[in-house]
Amino acid sequence: LAVSQPLNCRRTTAGKQHATHRFTPTLALTHAQALVSNLMLTPVPTLNRQEHNTHCFLDDHLIVRRGQCFNMWVDLCRPFNPSCDKLHLELKLGHIPSIRDGTYVIVPIVEEFKKGCWGAKIVEQGQNRIKLCVHSVPTACVGRYQLSVMTHCPGGRFTLPYVPENDIYMLFNPWCKDDCVYLSDEAERAEYVLNDMGRIYYGTKQQIACKTWNSGQFEKGILSACMYVLEKSCTPCSGWGSPIDISRVVSDMVSLHFLLINTLISCWKMKCTYILLHFLVVLRCLGIPARPVSNFCSAHDTDVCLTTDVYLDEKFQLIDHMNRDSIWNYHVWNEAWMTRSDLPSGFGGWQVVDSTPQLTSQGFFRCGPTSVAAIRSGQTFLKHDVPFLFAEVNNDKVYWQRRCDGTFGVVHTEKDVVGHCISTKAVGSDQRVDITNLYKHPLGSSEKSTALETALRHGLRRCTYPLPCAEDVVCEVSLKEDGPCVGKDAVLYINLKNKCSSPRSVTLYSQAAAMYYTGVRKTFLKRDQTCIELKPSECEKSYIFVRYKEHLVDHTSLMLNLFGHVAQTKQVLATQYSFRLRTPDLVIAVSLKLQFNWHATVCLTEKFIPKCHGPQKLLASFDCPQLTQVHGFTNIVVKQHC
Repeated sequence: LAVSQPLNCRRTTAGKQHATHRFTPTLALTHAQALVSNLMLTPVPTLNRQEHNTHCFLDDHLIVRRGQCFNMWVDLCRPFNPSCDKLHLELKLGHIPSIRDGTYVIVPIVEEFKKGCWGAKIVEQGQNRIKLCVHSVPTACVGRYQLSVMTHCPGGRFTLPYVPENDIYMLFNPWCKDDCVYLSDEAERAEYVLNDMGRIYYGTKQQIACKTWNSGQFEKGILSACMYVLEKSCTPCSGWGSPIDISRVVSDMVSLHFLLINTLISCWKMKCTYILLHFLVVLRCLGIPARPVSNFCSAHDTDVCLTTDVYLDEKFQLIDHMNRDSIWNYHVWNEAWMTRSDLPSGFGGWQVVDSTPQLTSQGFFRCGPTSVAAIRSGQTFLKHDVPFLFAEVNNDKVYWQRRCDGTFGVVHTEKDVVGHCISTKAVGSDQRVDITNLYKHPLGSSEKSTALETALRHGLRRCTYPLPCAEDVVCEVSLKEDGPCVGKDAVLYINLKNKCSSPRSVTLYSQAAAMYYTGVRKTFLKRDQTCIELKPSECEKSYIFVRYKEHLVDHTSLMLNLFGHVAQTKQVLATQYSFRLRTPDLVIAVSLKLQFNWHATVCLTEKFIPKCHGPQKLLASFDCPQLTQVHGFTNIVVKQHC
């Protein structure tokens, strides 16, 4: 910014029209004209970044958090004279900055800071320079501000020309008590804002697996990319001070971006995990505390009626064109921490924000922010999207069978089949934390009944169906230990129990299928029919082999559909058991020797220089058409080079 070549400077005098003058460095040094020759934002960032907790960013710009003071040097063409020289800063956000909307900010020089007002104090003065301490408000809009300096001298008013290198990146501030994203616990701030390593949980509720990932929100260029997302959203900058508006904008933009990619690159297999991680990067990068959450057995309830309906024909075969509901093995979303001034008291804190929802919200593939407290208490009338989230974790499965006359009747129900093992990473460790109790009350509790009644009273509908006969035969499916691994036959155990004092004749129809993790079937692998005689109060155990060969898809998911009937009572047995084939863990040694756990070894040498010192995680993954989801990590300590 030093005036080392002819520049265009805008000069305004009282009673005259605006005029643009071209001046040289010689003219700029005269007392009658420009006072400021340079803005020095680079010598101070180290101190600014430490105080603002932005020291991890590798970008060169001044990166600060709102509601907190930051410093800058202003180089002058001559000594500053407070009696006749006046100076103020101007910050502009967006294409059409507005003072009313808070996107055009004038920062005056003041003696003392006032709460809720921008201001700058001269805290140090040299021969031809002054140091300013700038105070921002905790409600300031987040974004990339253009910075310029306006001076008032005896010769008129002058504006130092704008250059992109002086842009100021303003972020949310979880360390500021007056910011609506304030988080009181330092360990949680370190985890949910500053941590660039995390864990995603996937699989099934019986076989929970995890993957360590590097979000990389502090890498060079990522912050600029996040600002680009905001600027390309075409939403008013005046709303960028609200984490509620920001989360909806980013959710929409991230999902739109990946939908376009999926359209252009049809061979790329979309997974909600990828989009979740991109969304999480943007949230943490902008300063909103966020964490990924995995919901196992996640309902895709197309009509939000709190039931997942399964339709069978007279021969206990699935009627595909009628089975529009599904239960995903798992679904992942983000939670963001914020106050909710638009809701009654008590509904702030963690909010669900999902850029890969199973249904649209107001025509867009976005969801939230939805108060987790509202989901738990069944307050479905509160915004945003509480009914859908409530149904996603509170759902029964209802089995319908077609009768001889073509009508359908309910033959079996399963209670509370969704919203299990809701998981996130623990603060400060790699352990899994079960947060199901934050989303729903225990089954059978009075609080659970009250929440359901509240949801039904405010628009949700739920049908209850009486069963045609007593159910005295129980059917359960299980796996041995952690389940089979890829390459071996899948063995499932079926346990039939006769609870009455009379014998029972049971006919079972089993259908094994290769599945996508979203509950969509790829193909049937095996169909079978078995007749079993149960003595009074007898338990009968049997097993079934499933050979899958080349039919596996992503996440190596399989499902056993088990239907049947009892001859004596006409009772219908029905259950759908989802499971996955385990992939080998990738074992990593610091020497970078990679080893599979199953009869195959390969050594790889990869050289690179870590950018940051201190405790780090070394990640590795392996992928090929025959084997996916192979990954591992090890903890390392990077020493600073002397």
